[in-house]
Amino acid sequence: MSIGRVFAAPLGLAVAALAACLSAPPPPVEPNPSIAPPPVSPPPAPSNSVPDAVPRAERRARSGNPPFYDVLGKRYYVLSSSVGYWERGVASWYGPGFHKVRTSMGERYDMYGMTAAHKTLPLPAYVQVTNLQNGRSVVVRVNDRGPFVGNRIIDLSYTAAAKLDMLHNGTAMVEIRTIDPATPPGPAETADAAAPSPALFVQAGAFSDPANAQRMAEKLRGGSYGKVFVRDDQIAGRRMYRVRIGPVRDVAEFDRVVAALERAGISDAHLALD
Repeated sequence: MSIGRVFAAPLGLAVAALAACLSAPPPPVEPNPSIAPPPVSPPPAPSNSVPDAVPRAERRARSGNPPFYDVLGKRYYVLSSSVGYWERGVASWYGPGFHKVRTSMGERYDMYGMTAAHKTLPLPAYVQVTNLQNGRSVVVRVNDRGPFVGNRIIDLSYTAAAKLDMLHNGTAMVEIRTIDPATPPGPAETADAAAPSPALFVQAGAFSDPANAQRMAEKLRGGSYGKVFVRDDQIAGRRMYRVRIGPVRDVAEFDRVVAALERAGISDAHLALD
């Protein structure tokens, strides 16, 4: 498994520079020169008794929250708020190679803590992460930036990954939802999010015009993507026609389909539930 990280110090400098001169863009965020995957035989899994992060109201960090930053030729825009944010995709984890290295917020990364890295959520933020392949769920505090490899949406600490049972594979298909410390998720929401092993698909596009959806589906059926179909849903009173591929069995198949779609010019494909 390859892990993408950034070295935290430049982000803090970027914020300071912006405070001095709002017209000047923040300096680029340099990739961490100590990038290294977890060892082939990782340390023993931490105890599942390690408690989840407890959401609490925190001020927006001075470091790690520039309006935007650049990594490996791509620009990322930091969100102004984490309220109501959710997404589905592939999670990875980072451990021994980064233990005690400073995070983008300036804190020392603790691989045994319940933390995570995200590319655009404001720091800090609290998110509930659910492994869609086994139904396990954890709450982590986002205090770092990343991951910057492939289509990964979140980098989890070693302990968080262990609690989601994803250390062996290195990745997992997940859903993440931000938590407002004032209104933590109730039992009903948590139980629904943790439904075990739902059917997972790649969504290639969504259209209000069924003809456009059918045209994309017909084009994709000529490739080697797998089963392609159009799902008809009513969302907020509007009909939407979503082009999907699958179901996909695992992260490897998801990556293969997404990469093939990117080569075909479809760059916004993402993970979807049935």
